[in-house]
Amino acid sequence: MIEFHVDRTGSVPAYAQIVQQVREALRLGLLQTGDRLPAVRDVVVSCRINANTVLKAYRELEHFGLVEARQGSGTFVSGSLGAVEPHDMARLRTGLLRWVAEARQAGLEDEDVQALVTSVLAEEPAAAERAATGQHREVGA
Repeated sequence: MIEFHVDRTGSVPAYAQIVQQVREALRLGLLQTGDRLPAVRDVVVSCRINANTVLKAYRELEHFGLVEARQGSGTFVSGSLGAVEPHDMARLRTGLLRWVAEARQAGLEDEDVQALVTSVLAEEPAAAERAATGQHREVGA
């Protein structure tokens, strides 16, 4: 079962952090259809947040079709995100771990790594593909 962690010192609301953690767990294959989310009272105790905050997060997840509340039983995963096979995700994650370790050895801090990843994700797909294959586009072409 997923364990939520809420950073109350940050600018992201607690309910949004819970929603994001569920979405990430779904993308990474850590949560599957049918899995039960923690009971509201358990999240309240473990994260020291208000029950309405947890309920808001669960309602938002339900609105997006990712979970369903079952009266008297709890909240269960009913949808999925991403279509990547779990073994492919694990392989890519391993490669990313190696890359992050290499970046840290080169002296990059977490914010530097995040900036690099964000810049790569923002590139147009064709430019990213050319960079990956080592092809370069001529200026003015």
